[in-house]
Amino acid sequence: MTTMDTHTVDLAELAQQLRTDAVRCSSRAGSGHPTSSMSAADLMAVLLAGHFRYDFAEPKLPGNDRLIFSKGHASPLLYAMLRAAGAIDETELLTYRRLGSSLEGHPTPRLPWVDVATGSLGQGLPIGSGMALAGRHLARVPYRVWVLCGDGEMAEGSMWEAFAAAGYEGLNNLTAIIDVNRLGQRGPTRFEWDTDAYARQIRAFGWNVVDIDGHDTDQIDRAYTAAEETPDRPTAILARTKKGRGVAAVEDREGAHGKPLPAPDDAIAELGGPRDLRVQVAEPDFREPRPGPPGRAVELPPFDIGSKVATRDGFGRALAAVGDASPDVVVLDGEVADSTRAKHFAEAHPDRFFECYIAEQQMIANAVGMQALGWVPYAATFAAFLTRAHDFLRMAAIGGADLRLAGSHAGVSIGRDGPSQMGLEDLAMLRPIWRSVVLYPCDANQCAHLTATMADLPGISYLRTTRSETPVIYRPDEVFPVGGSRTLVSSSHDRVTIVAAGVTVSEALEASERLADLGVPARVIDAYSIKPVDASTLRQAAAETGRVLTVEDHWPAGGLGDAVLDALGGRLPEVRFNKLAVRGMPASASPAEQLAAAAIDADAIVNAAQRLVA
Repeated sequence: MTTMDTHTVDLAELAQQLRTDAVRCSSRAGSGHPTSSMSAADLMAVLLAGHFRYDFAEPKLPGNDRLIFSKGHASPLLYAMLRAAGAIDETELLTYRRLGSSLEGHPTPRLPWVDVATGSLGQGLPIGSGMALAGRHLARVPYRVWVLCGDGEMAEGSMWEAFAAAGYEGLNNLTAIIDVNRLGQRGPTRFEWDTDAYARQIRAFGWNVVDIDGHDTDQIDRAYTAAEETPDRPTAILARTKKGRGVAAVEDREGAHGKPLPAPDDAIAELGGPRDLRVQVAEPDFREPRPGPPGRAVELPPFDIGSKVATRDGFGRALAAVGDASPDVVVLDGEVADSTRAKHFAEAHPDRFFECYIAEQQMIANAVGMQALGWVPYAATFAAFLTRAHDFLRMAAIGGADLRLAGSHAGVSIGRDGPSQMGLEDLAMLRPIWRSVVLYPCDANQCAHLTATMADLPGISYLRTTRSETPVIYRPDEVFPVGGSRTLVSSSHDRVTIVAAGVTVSEALEASERLADLGVPARVIDAYSIKPVDASTLRQAAAETGRVLTVEDHWPAGGLGDAVLDALGGRLPEVRFNKLAVRGMPASASPAEQLAAAAIDADAIVNAAQRLVA
């Protein structure tokens, strides 16, 4: 083994080692993307040996640079870099893509040196922008964020959200390294090697742009130095490369994407054979550990029982209180803070409030990047608009990210704005996400408590809030555990169970009073925790009443009704069940008219309960 410091590294040899290792591990696995790795090997060799500052023994060190492989399919190159840095050994490298290996087909934080999961193209640069934003405005630590991008993902709209956001913020600690190797999965990319076409667009967003030969190590080194010395803006390095560089059988040839090389032994020989070079990567100058947050109790705002308050108001005021208690909490807004009531946090803690404008993918990407560095992000917008960022949420779950989401203006109850603003798919979108928690409070005190609870939840948690005012029915000091519910009306003679959440809870309570007058005693359960749902309470109620009616301000698929069915399914075959939900396309109308038209108001609940009992 030959260990080299940054002054003695033979960059050409190091790049060939990275290529060779990419070929070796993908050939051993029988799958992978060696040609996409080979094109960027010179770029990563120069970065690792001369510009990346990182302590591999302490990957969470606040001063470490961050490296994101936005082109996550080039994972063989990343793992080859880890071997060259001494973080993994030869044996581990050759476990690539095998069962039980941490060297997955696309990088995930199962490896301590990987901050976020990548592989869905177009996400690495937006997340890197969030990390750079945290370095500039939160930690105020002089680390640099390097993002390796592919030219194919430059067609993704999320990339341009990131270019716009980072340029606007002047993130001079962010460098995008764009591997312009001309070939995508099935053929040439949109602009092939026309780097001028990319440069014109990127410069328009306020970036410094450097155009280089991506196989010339001197040009690469100068480009990285220029990025480090640019004082007021991020830098994009457009590197013209050849896919499959170094092996004639695949170099710049279509049809080789995503496949091991056809003759790996010959290819390795052509690359000069295996090497065992080690690079002494420079450590960061800033090594102070991040201080722990002070332990202060959250003082939640109280709301008077009997008053009418929108749950979004409970969320906004509680969010400011959570920020008072914890300096690690940050809030990201999709340019609707007045409506979501995140404005209360913005007024109380402007230094930790980030306006992401109408760019929901970038908003979630910022949150993912910030949480990877130890911050506690809440991201808030209309429930309907979170659908734009679903793929970012899916990937965040794969990476084990901890996020807190708030979706306001949920359901038809928002009233006259019409269906374009109504979140009617959000529960179905968030429930299937791995480790997700889905909460739907019915009053302001319950909402405030759940807002504070989310700060300590692992995974992705979602709070659904409503625009219209609802009656406050709970005391300010009541506790609402995740996975719980509240039985609001109950007797030993109940003949039907009504399960509601959010805006339909008050409708269910009114319906139960009217049903009692009609001689049909009805149990009412507030299922504020939709995932995990309170299965034991629901099963007991179903067994005792024999009839279950769910009512929700959401499409029929994937929401509260399906959560209840999942809890009951196959266990109580004799129970009669009905689901009230929004089944027709809404139009503009008042909130009361909307609930009536959707047949989820008290009248509809009374009629449906009577039919179940009959």
